[in-house]
Amino acid sequence: MTMNAPILCENEALFEVNEHIRLIQRTDGLRFGTDAYLLAAYVRPRRTARAVDLGSGTGVIPLLCLAREKVASVTAVELQPAFCDLIARNAALNGYAERLTPLCTDVRTLTPAMLGGEVDIVTANPPYMPLRSGARNDTDEKYIARHETAGTVADFCAAAARILKYGGRFFCVFRPERLCDLTVALRAVHLEPKRLTAVQATHAAPPSLILVEAQKGAAPGMILTPPLALHEPDPENSAKPRLPLTDTASAAYIYDHCAFPGANS
Repeated sequence: MTMNAPILCENEALFEVNEHIRLIQRTDGLRFGTDAYLLAAYVRPRRTARAVDLGSGTGVIPLLCLAREKVASVTAVELQPAFCDLIARNAALNGYAERLTPLCTDVRTLTPAMLGGEVDIVTANPPYMPLRSGARNDTDEKYIARHETAGTVADFCAAAARILKYGGRFFCVFRPERLCDLTVALRAVHLEPKRLTAVQATHAAPPSLILVEAQKGAAPGMILTPPLALHEPDPENSAKPRLPLTDTASAAYIYDHCAFPGANS
């Protein structure tokens, strides 16, 4: 079957990404990257779950979860109206218009009533950089996505806690240098970190990302998994990836299955 090409607006381009998803992205906004894919892969499947993605952007994390039947439906919460429209178009383009719903609102004001009740799973790829840190991005879209202009990591954790059922799961990707900020924010709203995985370019490289799974109302106790190295190392410098880039066996499994080996049951 031949798919019709979607109508693209100014500053938009069409890409095919993992799981055969056709994704319209804004050329002046953040693009789909490894962090979003790893977060979707980190989500434990629960096929009947109602899920929410906070700060959803193009809606790619919900699309990945739906493509792998990890959840039944997703509400994609996004502050920027242009991206809410993009989420709706991407949902329709990939056949998920009935299961993926954009909600244009601020995560700081999000309540269960806006969602028709509490949900089972929340995902978030929140802005990594505190306000007034780093260089100003060339567009407002990128600046809002990268900096905590419309909510801190604590605000994202608080939103997740408000809308989750007791025992519900929160999956988040963040920067390792801000791990303390994240864990303090989780504990403050009774989201107990249960699993943490560091992501590294190679086994000898320092972590560049962290993936965290937290559970609402759970007792203390966290599993620190072996780190995930994405690439095989350069023979002369083990902290750098070999060129051309070669995935490790673990990374290849994740890219093939949108799941972490032995961790998503």
